[in-house]
Amino acid sequence: MKNLPQLIVALDVDTFKQAGKIVDQLADTDVIFKIGSQMFISSGSEIIRCVQSKNKKIFLDLKFHDIPHTVALAVKNAMSAFSPLFMLTVHTAGGKEMMQAAVEAAHEKAKSLNVQRPLIVGVTVLTSTIKDEGTQELVLLRAQMAKEAGLDGVVASVQETAAIRQELGKDFLIVTPGIRPSESSHQMPGDDQKRVATPQAAVLQGSNFLVVGRPIIQAASPRTAALKILEDMKK
Repeated sequence: MKNLPQLIVALDVDTFKQAGKIVDQLADTDVIFKIGSQMFISSGSEIIRCVQSKNKKIFLDLKFHDIPHTVALAVKNAMSAFSPLFMLTVHTAGGKEMMQAAVEAAHEKAKSLNVQRPLIVGVTVLTSTIKDEGTQELVLLRAQMAKEAGLDGVVASVQETAAIRQELGKDFLIVTPGIRPSESSHQMPGDDQKRVATPQAAVLQGSNFLVVGRPIIQAASPRTAALKILEDMKK
C-alpha cells in the first residue's frame, strides 16, 4: 500500500455510458473508482468489468447492513462475482458481530479463490448528517467497534479524522468523503453533503483515501479536475 493518500473517484452517475466516459478519461491517472448503489443498480457488472479492463482498482461501496449471516453471504458473493475487489463497505450500525462475519467471510472466500482479500471499511456516520455535540463521540465509538471486529478502517468525515487517528493509531485506514477543492463551491448542484473539507485539510488530518464525486464528474473536464486534486494532495 502506498504511503501517500490516494484519490477515489465516485462514479455517481446514472448510466454506463456516462461512467465509461469518465473511466476512459481517467484510466491513465492514479485514481481508484468507487461504485456505489446508484451506479451498481444501473449497470453494476458492466461498469465493474469496464474499470477492471483498464487495470484500475474497484471500491465497491454498497454499505452492507443486515444480519451477520446475510452480510457474510453478500461479501462472498461480491468477491465471487467481481474479484479482484480492492475495497468494500459495511455499515458499522450493523454491530460488531455483523462486521466480524464480513471479515471472516472475506478471508474464507479469498483463500478459496486464491485472491487477495479486499479491504473492508465501516461506514460510521454519513457526511450528509449535520455535526452536533454527539457526532464525534458516535463516530469514535463505531470506529473502535470496527477495529475490534477486525475491519481495516472506517469511512468518516474530515471533522472526525484527527480524533480517529489519535485514538486508533496510524495503521487504521480512514476513507474520507465530502471532499471539496478550495476553488470550488462547497455547495454543488444536487449536493447534500454537510461535513466537507478540502483535499489539503483531509491529508493533514490523516486521511488515507479521499473520495471525490461531483467536483470531478460534474467538471467540464473530469481529467483536469482529478489531476488538480491529485496535485493538491501531494502538496
